[in-house]
Amino acid sequence: MLPLALSIGDPSGIGPEIILKAWLGRGKFELPPFYVLGDPALLSARARYLGLDVPISETEPEHATAGFAQRLPISPLDNRLADKPGHAQTVNAAGVIEAISRAVDDTMQMRSAAVVTAPIAKKPLYDAGFRYPGHTEYLGHLAAEITGTPAKPVMMLAGPDLRTIPVTVHEPLATVPSTLTRELVEETARIAVHDLRERFGIAAPRLAIAGLNPHAGEGGAMGTEDNDIIAPAIHALRAAGINAFGPLPADTMFHARARQHYDAALCMYHDQALIPVKTIGFDETVNVTLGLPFIRTSPDHGTAFDIAARGIARVDSMIAAIRLARALADNTSATR
Repeated sequence: MLPLALSIGDPSGIGPEIILKAWLGRGKFELPPFYVLGDPALLSARARYLGLDVPISETEPEHATAGFAQRLPISPLDNRLADKPGHAQTVNAAGVIEAISRAVDDTMQMRSAAVVTAPIAKKPLYDAGFRYPGHTEYLGHLAAEITGTPAKPVMMLAGPDLRTIPVTVHEPLATVPSTLTRELVEETARIAVHDLRERFGIAAPRLAIAGLNPHAGEGGAMGTEDNDIIAPAIHALRAAGINAFGPLPADTMFHARARQHYDAALCMYHDQALIPVKTIGFDETVNVTLGLPFIRTSPDHGTAFDIAARGIARVDSMIAAIRLARALADNTSATR
């Protein structure tokens, strides 16, 4: 079994802690083997500081599975990481980016089964010259660079009771209406349906599509985007054989009865998608990137600098991300 590749994320946040705690919970949570792209010295020091008994082994991916039960496998980064919990360090940007890119390369080269990323902080990366809005966009760049084919990464938040997909992601609310197009809605929906089928194993995905405006525009009285952009996109998707329906008023589509009628909800902007899924299952929700030639999952939370190295970070979402990455990898292999 190929191991999963975990990138360390921002070492000044809770990434190292939840990785260490995940390894300690490997038996209890029946976790598959994984290795960390990280700094062995930093992880060892963080384990000692937190009082966590985590023996570490520096290893290459091909040897990670064999020793996983006894030691946390670490594939060392070329760029060392400064160990200063709670304080973002621009000097760590090179190592943070290296961990992500190497995890992707290992997965594309079949040294690992999937990528799991610990949270990053964007500001220190921007200060170091990083030019991508976030993880998702950078992963799309890496996919295109490796394959020579443009990739359209799509964010999904997958919880135990709800999956949501924002059509526009890190877009200021004021510019969402001008960014939203029929083509963008259709493309996002098609990628979502493809991956729901091929990776989540849902034979005939059902896609609920939210409106942009209150009451999905109220027939044009509260905005025209629902009639002019979203409804035509849904019509085209249905004509192509996709079970998509809407536009639906967003305030009535996330309660328990409504969720029984779809497999994922396509939402028009960031908070419309993330608020309901995190409200329903904050600790168990996973960030999944669709539309890539490799599998990537991540905890749904951020770096949490305010509680870094305090020993109180919850590991639930990282556990869920690791387990989902394995399940998606297994589903994908089964369909080939």
